[in-house]
Amino acid sequence: MPPIRPCFAFLAGLLVIAGCSVAPPGAEIHDPFEASNREAHRINKSLDSSLSAPGAERRPVPAEIAVPVANFADNAGLPSAVLNGLLQGDIGGAATNTFRFLVNSTVGLGGLLDPAGAIGLAEEETDFGETLHVWGVPEGAYLEVVGLGPTTERDLAGRVVDTALDPFGRIVPREVRNAALAARIGDTLIDRRQFGGTVDEVLYDSADSYAQTRLIYLQNRRFELGMAPPGANMEGDGAIDPFALDMEGFE
Repeated sequence: MPPIRPCFAFLAGLLVIAGCSVAPPGAEIHDPFEASNREAHRINKSLDSSLSAPGAERRPVPAEIAVPVANFADNAGLPSAVLNGLLQGDIGGAATNTFRFLVNSTVGLGGLLDPAGAIGLAEEETDFGETLHVWGVPEGAYLEVVGLGPTTERDLAGRVVDTALDPFGRIVPREVRNAALAARIGDTLIDRRQFGGTVDEVLYDSADSYAQTRLIYLQNRRFELGMAPPGANMEGDGAIDPFALDMEGFE
């Protein structure tokens, strides 16, 4: 299949943005597509079950493998983070990510190592979904997409635009782009293995795994965007306290 042209993907993202629905006044969860979302959730659970053997004892992935894969995947995403920082007016964050990318791509052997982190250049994580939030685009309806998992209309549009405008895809050879894609997939699979017990509890041990997944995603994403609900607990630099999540009724 030929690659999607960036202009078409960008226009597709704009169409999704234009269609972002607005939640009714006072509604904390806007899920008008629950029936189709639940079907996508069922398919995603089936895919997860076939790939991860839920409930099975898992040995941690050796750090010698997990760390370089994560480093390379994170480094490949930095050019996009720089672009989004600029679009949000976050010049400091964009500068930090730029220097981090330059250091890790050279001294860090193409991103396999993280010397930038050792000198205090921590990644400023961001994406086009956050850019849209900064621009005032509403969150839209909750969605669950087969193969992608939970998202919202705004964040789905962000993913489309991030893919279309990713500078990394324009500054490196195809072989490096393919390696970056493989690293991102590998990093996702490693995370699933590392946090398998927690994910299994949500997907397979809860009374309504769809509702619990929806709640966790929305609360965590809103924390990331600085939309913490009153009385929410934060730890560190904008990190969510998982013990502060309101899970009542799902266990």
